[in-house]
Amino acid sequence: MFLRKIFFGTKPGLVFVYMQVHAETYALVVSTENITLNAYMGNYRPMLVTNTLFRMGGAAVLLSNRRAERRRAKYQLMHTVRTHRGGASDRSYACVTQEEDGAGNVGVSLSKELMSVAGDALRTNITTLGPLVLPLSEQLRFLATVVLRRVFGHAAGVKPYLPDFTAALDHFCIHAGGRGVLDELERSLKLSAWHMEPSRMTLYRFGNTSSSSLWYELSYCEAKGRIRRGDRVWQIAFGSGFKCNSAVWKALRTVDGGAGRDAGAWAQDIDALPVHVPKVVPIVDDDDGANGGDGDRHDAASHVRPE
Repeated sequence: MFLRKIFFGTKPGLVFVYMQVHAETYALVVSTENITLNAYMGNYRPMLVTNTLFRMGGAAVLLSNRRAERRRAKYQLMHTVRTHRGGASDRSYACVTQEEDGAGNVGVSLSKELMSVAGDALRTNITTLGPLVLPLSEQLRFLATVVLRRVFGHAAGVKPYLPDFTAALDHFCIHAGGRGVLDELERSLKLSAWHMEPSRMTLYRFGNTSSSSLWYELSYCEAKGRIRRGDRVWQIAFGSGFKCNSAVWKALRTVDGGAGRDAGAWAQDIDALPVHVPKVVPIVDDDDGANGGDGDRHDAASHVRPE
């Protein structure tokens, strides 16, 4: 196999552009989170937060645009949408920045406006992605709402219509940046517990591994035997800048699930998941732990895919 290029920690959009230029080639994409690079050693609270948010993780994916590889490939890339709001908005650019504190310690500072900025970037991204993937019925409902709001204004009482992306997409791999991120996207996109399970279990088992979490989530779907030929997978990622990127893949074949070597990072855990993760976990002292106390954690039945 001839490998023309290896991409470390890069954004998928760059890889896809590269492969459009170079035909009949391979590209190895390595997504990883390196927490030691931005480890903060100072005492400024907004910069201390990042020391607790991220965990080490990594995933590698081999891509090819060779026609001969189609019979071996699992997925075909259908669409990519990249939203970058930093150039037009200082608020977006400044919500995640690397800087020095008063003592000269370098670290990453997170703004309180981060979630609001992420929401704006997501809305822009799905507005572009929607016409590419949504059925005509959903597009017409969305268009009718936009027209009514522009003609009659807010006085008409017409609420913004959020298209039903589950009508076009089967699986959702959402950047596991934290419970707040997942809760907000579950609410905004009106997703079920079944759709959110890969993202929540990735956050539970591996923590926030940044861009590589999307591949952990896809691997979870495979290990659970969820991927069927023709299914469409939507990967949603966020990054500083502020950026929101989407990739839609189509499964070219059914992927058999189950524990074992083919389950990848989930081989030892897939049969025990999902588990219930409470929003508030009591702190258990040593005495309680010795007596077998385990807080509120308990196993939960697998979520049922909505019809």
